[in-house]
Order: sequence, then C-alpha cells, then structure tokens
Amino acid sequence: MRVDKYLWCVRYFKTRSIATKACRKGHVRIKNEIVKPSREVYPTDELEVRKNQINYKIEVLDLPKSRVGAKLVNIYCLDKTPKEAFEKLELLKDSQKYYREKGTGRPTKKDRRELDEWLDPIKKQEKDAEKDAEKDSKNDR
Repeated sequence: MRVDKYLWCVRYFKTRSIATKACRKGHVRIKNEIVKPSREVYPTDELEVRKNQINYKIEVLDLPKSRVGAKLVNIYCLDKTPKEAFEKLELLKDSQKYYREKGTGRPTKKDRRELDEWLDPIKKQEKDAEKDAEKDSKNDR
C-alpha cells in the first residue's frame, strides 16, 4: 500500500491529498529517509510523520483495505511518539499565551523596548548609566 494512502487510512491526515503534500514536503520518513507518496509500506515499517510541530513515530502493524474507523486504528498501527513531544507543544502554546493573548495585535513601543532590554542586558545597563549621568548634571546646576 502507498504511504500516503496508508496515512490517510489510519486517520493521520484528513484527506489523501494532504497526506500526499506532506510526503512531497519531506514530512514523512521511513528509516530516516524522506519518502515519496508512492513508496510502498509494509508491516513492521516505522514511519516518522511531522505534523503540527510534533514528530509522530508510527509502527505499521497491518495494512487496511480502506479507511478505517477511529476505534479500529490501533489494529493497524502503533503510536510510539514520546510524551515529551506533546509536553513540549503544550509549553510552547502556554509561553505564547503568557506574553500576549491571541488577537491583540502587534507589540507596542513599550513592549518592544522591554523585549530589546531583555534580549540585550548590556544596552539596558548603558541606558541606565546615561539616565544617571543626566540626573547628576541636573543636580550640579
């Protein structure tokens, strides 16, 4: 069975054309080799599928005749994806929500300055030194 058809049959992709595009983009690997959509899949093959920033590791147990129901997917494949991959995705989503809620737009000038200072603490020290020098010069007058 073709790899794109297999991934569609075991419900890793909603349509077969999306599975084909994923193969063409290099998101599907068998034995660490990027595969074409027409590559044949056999039982005991191990697939690595990159989808939604997660590298799913799938072992082929059997080949279905056609698309199977969600309850029967476990008969045809075994998901060996490490739990750390899912935890990493959750952390990424949480970190994006922490700084700015989705849909609130671009960062303000203040946000940009804070980001710059956080990324380059040396600039912050220089700015603080300039402010102190200005205060000293005002006090001398």
